[in-house]
Amino acid sequence: MEPPEAVTLGAMRGIITAAGYVPYRRLETKDVSAFFGSGGGRSTRSVASHDEDTTTMGVEAARRALRDGIAVSSLRFATPTPAYVDKNNASTVHAALRLPSSVGAYDVGGSLRSWTGALLGALDGSGQGLVVVADVRDGLPTSADESGCGDAAAAVVVGEGTDDAPVIAELIGRSAATDEFLDRWRTPGDTRSRVWEERFGETRYATMATQAFAGVLADAGIEADAVDRLLIAGMHPRAVKAAGAKLSGGRDVLADHVTPAIGQTGGAHPLLLLAAALEEAGPDETIVLLNLADGADAFAFRTTDAIAATSPVDTIADQIATGATLPYAKFLSWRGSVTVEPPRRPAPDRVSSSAAWRNEDWKFGFVASKDPATGAISMPPTRVSRETGAVDEMVAVEMADVLGTVVTFTIDRMAYSPSPPIVFAVVDFDGGGRFPVELTDVDAGDVAIGDRVAMTFRRLFTADGIHDYFWKGRPIRSATSTEEA
Repeated sequence: MEPPEAVTLGAMRGIITAAGYVPYRRLETKDVSAFFGSGGGRSTRSVASHDEDTTTMGVEAARRALRDGIAVSSLRFATPTPAYVDKNNASTVHAALRLPSSVGAYDVGGSLRSWTGALLGALDGSGQGLVVVADVRDGLPTSADESGCGDAAAAVVVGEGTDDAPVIAELIGRSAATDEFLDRWRTPGDTRSRVWEERFGETRYATMATQAFAGVLADAGIEADAVDRLLIAGMHPRAVKAAGAKLSGGRDVLADHVTPAIGQTGGAHPLLLLAAALEEAGPDETIVLLNLADGADAFAFRTTDAIAATSPVDTIADQIATGATLPYAKFLSWRGSVTVEPPRRPAPDRVSSSAAWRNEDWKFGFVASKDPATGAISMPPTRVSRETGAVDEMVAVEMADVLGTVVTFTIDRMAYSPSPPIVFAVVDFDGGGRFPVELTDVDAGDVAIGDRVAMTFRRLFTADGIHDYFWKGRPIRSATSTEEA
């Protein structure tokens, strides 16, 4: 099969920032076979917490990509496992990021290939575009998907760059190969995928991987031996392995340190691999990203001198290193595979849409109010100064990126929670402001007064099909991550 014709690129655009988000919890897959007597393996996989979904993980990845205050003119959010259908999930991401109303926010498809369309739309557009991808992968207990997959999110900002935010990896080529064949599928409403016989998918992907790889090299005007890092993603392990062995030509260019540590993260995996590679790369490296999903898509990037000046914070490698194990029984409970006895308290009522809209800045953006006369910060925000009594003179102050310290806490085993007990803490924020917050990604016995916490966007509960999103505190566990920021 002949390689596709080269795609003519306009003004040189590329990646300005890239970041990933890996949930804190890990499942050791050997626990599966210990529990059921079959299945499992000898690997680990990342697990989204009971209060996380693709929207909250997408917010966390995007916050890391926008940490330097980069402005964007568009937002595209791609996930095969959306928290809502009909409703635009990208609007929730937009609200949590406090983006201007003029920034359009759009969901892109629902397949494992949707991220490609989101990225291409941003690369072919104008201005600086934010692309966010996330996925929560499920499988039947003891299945290969349950043990071999993982949950994660990634985000990239693409554009032509500025002096303050230069391009760190230029797009130098791209290619695609598409074919209609049944390899992996999931009907609406299903939580697990079905897979056709493996040998059939492997033969189809072998042809298209070769075609797309040849096409991207031709488009970039380079030979295969010029590739420094070859990133191959796909939900078909045999096809990915075979493509890597063939296309690498025996050279040590297959740079994937993510999959063995957290599993294959579905629709988020290609950009997660790319973000991890850019965190490690130096100037003038050629990186080819190849994704196998209902065809093959390939992108070639060349890193610029600007990448040497970047100092990634809360890197993917750092997040992987600071994860903690989760009992398999708890994993099954979080995934809804088993139903455990909840606290004997009424489940919460659904959230009021009108009340949520009136308090959007606080609920989604964690925006407090500050008295300009005294500097006192009110959380939640108020119209009236508690010190002077002045009305409507308070100014907005964003608190989502402000760190805090636990001054006292309590463990509540009676209040309703999808995963009891609840750990509540009173947090003093740096620079002022005190607020009681729920802590997440923490075991009740590990909390201590004086702990440092950062805020994270989470889902409190779901009632009547409505997700109640708000902010929680999570412990800071690495001196090289959020604390340095």
